[in-house]
Amino acid sequence: MNVQITTTAKKKPPWLKRRLPTGKGYENVRRLLDQSCLHTVCQEAKCPNLWECFSKGTATFMIMGARCTRNCHFCAVEHGALDPPETDEPERIAEAVQTLNLGYVVVTSVTRDDLPNGGAAHFAASIGSIRKVNPDTFVEVLIPDFEGSLDALELVLKAAPDVLNHNLETVKRLYPKVRPEAVYERSLELLQRAHHSSPYLPVKSGLMLGLGETRREIEQALQDLLDHGCSLLTLGQYLQPSKSHLPVVEYISPEIFAALGKQALAMGFKQVASGPFVRSSYHARELFSGMEV
Repeated sequence: MNVQITTTAKKKPPWLKRRLPTGKGYENVRRLLDQSCLHTVCQEAKCPNLWECFSKGTATFMIMGARCTRNCHFCAVEHGALDPPETDEPERIAEAVQTLNLGYVVVTSVTRDDLPNGGAAHFAASIGSIRKVNPDTFVEVLIPDFEGSLDALELVLKAAPDVLNHNLETVKRLYPKVRPEAVYERSLELLQRAHHSSPYLPVKSGLMLGLGETRREIEQALQDLLDHGCSLLTLGQYLQPSKSHLPVVEYISPEIFAALGKQALAMGFKQVASGPFVRSSYHARELFSGMEV
């Protein structure tokens, strides 16, 4: 399929404008998070879906603090002084999941290269606490690359999440510009090891588009993900979180996202979410449920 991507990055196009759904559901989630002293990637990364997800009673929990040891040029999460992970955080997340009556929860983290195994043990503890309090809840984890530590990955896998997610984020050529502290091949290796270690575990990844990648580069990244065991895919539009971050090169239309989604399915992905507002954990339950059909 010949999917053309056009550059229209002077101003946000109409399809990126949306009303902000607030109301009782949104306020309930925001208040609970404040009272529990919990972080969400929805808030810290300035996700455009924050109001929608909060008003529907969902959130993606971000563990091990709100600051990151890395300083990726696309990400709104702060880089700075770090505190040790809070030992009771896994229990507080489990209680919040119970209060919100979540049937599906996503747990992610900042990257903590300062911690042993990158904080993998904290991921495992969070999965365990959620399962103890909410045995019927599905748990997806969106993990960092753990600096390539396979021991760290195994710690997470032994806790038996329902989905293992790690984002490739962008095409290989743009890694030095977009993710200077990450390695394209290292992320692919992590996904492949997860698939080989747990063959029945859905492995998920995602790309941001609009950073200057070409169609051929997108196709190559998708093939690389397939070749390394990825079966679930998200494709979304990169949005510049501040003037100090990378500018948007391209605003990609919903029609092109739809065509890319169809192409990805034809290539062999089991489930794909592709659209301007799609993010790693956006409609995560629907993507996972599609694997069960």
